[in-house]
Amino acid sequence: MDLQRLDSYQAGAGPDFREHLLHKTILVGDSGVGKTSLLVQFDQGKFIPGSFSATVGIGFTNKIVTVDGAKVKLQIWDTAGQERFRSVTHAYYRDAQALLLLYDITNKSSFDNIRAWLTEIDEYAQRDVVIMLLGNKADVSSERVIRLEDGEMLAREYGVPFMETSAKTGMNVELAFLAIAKELKYRAGRQAEEPGFQIRDYVESQKKRPGCCSFL
Repeated sequence: MDLQRLDSYQAGAGPDFREHLLHKTILVGDSGVGKTSLLVQFDQGKFIPGSFSATVGIGFTNKIVTVDGAKVKLQIWDTAGQERFRSVTHAYYRDAQALLLLYDITNKSSFDNIRAWLTEIDEYAQRDVVIMLLGNKADVSSERVIRLEDGEMLAREYGVPFMETSAKTGMNVELAFLAIAKELKYRAGRQAEEPGFQIRDYVESQKKRPGCCSFL
């Protein structure tokens, strides 16, 4: 899947597109966890079943979102999860402001490998990179092998925000990207005397809102 060809990338590249502060976000995780589908759901608001083969190398799309009345431009990179492309992915960690780390709730190995991904992130990414853990494919509850509590416990261990998502239904997809955008916007414009924005607290408060996280 060449994400540079996504329709919204072309549609979003208007005259004012370059005026917004650019924030680079990378999707990482094992092959098959739904990274490309998650991005397409956020970007185009739709799920295209069975349309994506494994991402080869890396691709990206741009998306402008509105956060607290201000526009934030996210450059979102979709990486290949296969081991043979790992060295390519490493090169993109260095200037990333945010990383969305995905596992598949129906695939135990994708969850077990999260620690290895976090080790790589610690080695190659910036020290202050924003990390969010996502348990994807939450719509396939009948095939679940990773409990919600397991994801929450791992996220607490590493001190990162966490939520379950569904690229198919759209559950929590927008919230995940908007929380990242909100954090990056805050960091870019923070004044020394301003109180800190806590992305984990924000995510938890949004997840508790009525109707926030139910399937569409």
